[in-house]
Amino acid sequence: MIRRRSTPWIHRWSRTVIGAIAAIGVVETAYLTIAKFTTGSVICPTSGCDKVLNSPYATVFGTVPLSLLGCLAYLSIAILALAPKAVNPNTNKGLHSQLENKTWPALFIITAAMVIFSSYLMYLMAFEIKELCIYCISSAVISLSLFVLVLVGREWEDIGQLVFTGILVAMVSSIGALGLYNSVNSPAASVSTPGIVPPAVTTTSGPAQLALARHLRQIGAKQYSAYWCPHCHDQKMLFGKEGAAIIDYVECDPKGQNSRAEICQAAAANIKGFPSWEIKGQFYSGTQSLEKLADLSGYTGPRNFQN
Repeated sequence: MIRRRSTPWIHRWSRTVIGAIAAIGVVETAYLTIAKFTTGSVICPTSGCDKVLNSPYATVFGTVPLSLLGCLAYLSIAILALAPKAVNPNTNKGLHSQLENKTWPALFIITAAMVIFSSYLMYLMAFEIKELCIYCISSAVISLSLFVLVLVGREWEDIGQLVFTGILVAMVSSIGALGLYNSVNSPAASVSTPGIVPPAVTTTSGPAQLALARHLRQIGAKQYSAYWCPHCHDQKMLFGKEGAAIIDYVECDPKGQNSRAEICQAAAANIKGFPSWEIKGQFYSGTQSLEKLADLSGYTGPRNFQN
């Protein structure tokens, strides 16, 4: 009597585990994407998270958050992993078999590309941005876990083809990553002024904005910001060009123009993200409306803010 070979447990449960881990990745990157489009700040034990997630490396194609692409990638992995489970093999064996055979190569390609891309992002975090981001590290761990599960989650028949595909994916992913971020490094090389200049403020200040800016300056309020932070630029746009020049803007990045990084370091325990306002000894994170700044600072002047 021939004994039937039992299926290893990892082969039976691999798709379920992959789907569950990918779902965690979806939740994490969705949170980062929402934070990017709203407050620009995330809950994190260190200030490095905000600096990394608001750096030029956190967006691609100019305005697309990298976390959004990561969310779509994790969602694709979850769908590919769980798709065969939506089909009953007893009633539709052909479709189930097709999904089993075709989704594994797709899972291998996507997870391999994510590992390569995550590795490059870890390099940027460590050697270019030089800050610690727990969300980035956890995403890299999730990507690596998914890749390992794809490798051991089934019995691959043609190992040579798998290796060849992996090499191609690594080459394409590496070239793509370098191409995406080539423009991030090039502008800095051409800057001739001492420090990188933040984007220009294009709005005009009205009398109310100017009065509020002068009031904030008089009471010693500070706006802790960084040249690369889009929400810091949004804050200055609310004040207008003339008003933004009056407020006490503290550049926290050592690479930024007129950097006062030492002041930021002294207040680092209270700075949870950029921009952060220090008003009367209290700290407030995120872009603040002019009305709220007026309330927090005890401003009693006109409030017909035009921006």
